[in-house]
Amino acid sequence: MRQYFYTDGNKRFGPYTIDDLQHHNITPETLVWYDGMADWQPARTMYELQDIVKQAPPPISPTTRNNYNSQQTNQRPNIPPKTWLVESILVTLFCCLPFGIIGIINASKVESRFYAGDIQDAEKCSRDAKKWTVLSFWIGLAAGLIYFIAVFALGFSDALY
Repeated sequence: MRQYFYTDGNKRFGPYTIDDLQHHNITPETLVWYDGMADWQPARTMYELQDIVKQAPPPISPTTRNNYNSQQTNQRPNIPPKTWLVESILVTLFCCLPFGIIGIINASKVESRFYAGDIQDAEKCSRDAKKWTVLSFWIGLAAGLIYFIAVFALGFSDALY
């Protein structure tokens, strides 16, 4: 029975039978040699190894690697969505307490949902936190404006009498 050797370019491996070679990562480009051959040859050129090299997966090309990396990037972003936590706390303190608290609750969920792998829910919590934070800001601003107008109007009316 013929004994085969193969090389990875640095080391020589073998001897192996054809059956043994099936359990190694022999590619069409792997250099193979057996006793009686003048020099190493790619496995694709040896008729008896055709079945083995057909089973081996193709080497990973830079294009394949780039496509995989871009798919991973599209599937899951590296950074979580904006939390709106600082803004929610500020509007709670200075503008409108009830709606600001709802904003804080949603803002606190963003990162935990993101790192748990629930990207869609993290994005929803971020949108909700933004909605309640902005709403709280405008309600607080309107209430403050109405308050100052009322104080000014009462002060002005007292001055007339």
